[in-house]
Amino acid sequence: MPELIITKNLDVPGIDKLDVYRQHGGYEALAKALRNYQPDELVDAIKTSGLRGRGGAGFPTGMKWSFLAKNDRPRYLCCNCDESEPGTCKDRVIMEQIPHRLVEGVIITSYACKVHTAFIYVRGELVKAGRQVEKAVEEAYAAGLLGKNILGSDFSLDVIVHRGAGAYICGEESALMESLEGRRGYPRLKPPFPAVVGLYGGPTVINNCETLATVPAIIENGADYYASFGTEKSKGTRIFCLSGQVKKPGNYELPLGIPLSTLIYDEKYGGGILDDRELKAIIPGGSSTFILSPDKVDTPLDYESIAAAGSMLGSGGVIVISDATCIVGAILRMTEFYRDESCGKCTPCREGTFWLTEILERLEHGHGEMRDVDLLLDICDNLAGKSFCPLGDAATSSITSGIRQFRAEFEYHVTHGCCMTGPGSKKSHTTEAAQPAGTR
Repeated sequence: MPELIITKNLDVPGIDKLDVYRQHGGYEALAKALRNYQPDELVDAIKTSGLRGRGGAGFPTGMKWSFLAKNDRPRYLCCNCDESEPGTCKDRVIMEQIPHRLVEGVIITSYACKVHTAFIYVRGELVKAGRQVEKAVEEAYAAGLLGKNILGSDFSLDVIVHRGAGAYICGEESALMESLEGRRGYPRLKPPFPAVVGLYGGPTVINNCETLATVPAIIENGADYYASFGTEKSKGTRIFCLSGQVKKPGNYELPLGIPLSTLIYDEKYGGGILDDRELKAIIPGGSSTFILSPDKVDTPLDYESIAAAGSMLGSGGVIVISDATCIVGAILRMTEFYRDESCGKCTPCREGTFWLTEILERLEHGHGEMRDVDLLLDICDNLAGKSFCPLGDAATSSITSGIRQFRAEFEYHVTHGCCMTGPGSKKSHTTEAAQPAGTR
């Protein structure tokens, strides 16, 4: 097994408690940061490590920190734990099983960015995760790891755990800030960007849960140690959330650059396709990323290689689709999600996601026309890049890539009124009818 960084000691009994976490080296990185580093030196160390944001965009973390406006306004840190991308469940595991690693990362990051008030924004549905993080923060306060003069230094920090109300859009950084300020979670117009005018009008750094949970290991072991994992441009490890029609779904921490096929087929990880079916498609970074065809299965799992293959690494949510699945039905379910989660602020997304779902439902249930396939692409063209935030782009990714690779399946729904594959296909009905009555 590769060396673990983020999920190290994840399964140690009681690791969610402060005393056990400290027995396994917890908060030593914080002590080292306060003792041996000035804030700007920590920023440089994160830049050297090559750590990139694990929330989806993959922006260099240290560079993001350095963009904070240098003015007299209070600075803020927002840890984005509003994990809601379909196919992604890594942040939840960190918060539930080893929440002090996240809290330690929040404290170190706040020190590096000269922040004295930090927020951990937890998705409302993640009840246990939110409770675990709240307990960890309480323990940290009681032990002098939060509050005034942390570990005897002149650095002070308050951490506030905020529960979201279950809106996918609040995973978008500006909508998250709106929610924190007590307003409806609508995205803000950019510029200005959060690093200049963010929470309460102050310079704000916003990082994903997995990103901040990685920081302690970088400080403890050194930037060069972390940079020794992964590829030249995609350094380190990350948690891949493997789901779909695979034998061993789960979260696997692996070095960036490992082949997609290793994650899916290796017995230590995915173990192959469920029921030994054929691989039909792969979604490499959560449902908002483009679908890849099976011939891309050997693509390295790093930002550059996945982009060259025609998709994005995104949140690391790898969804496996076998030949038993109707691609039209799968895309319909994903599009329904984005229709339901559209905040409604802008017309292209509000109306576009509705009509995309209506047309896909017609096709899926055998009432579509051949022109509907091109109509889907036309609506996607009017939605992607023309919405107020990236949700509009996310809603179109599976449709455009699905039609490009599986257009014949969409047209089959028109000509035959049913699925080409899966339980709704004519083939499956014929097979079932041919079976002896006692075996159905």
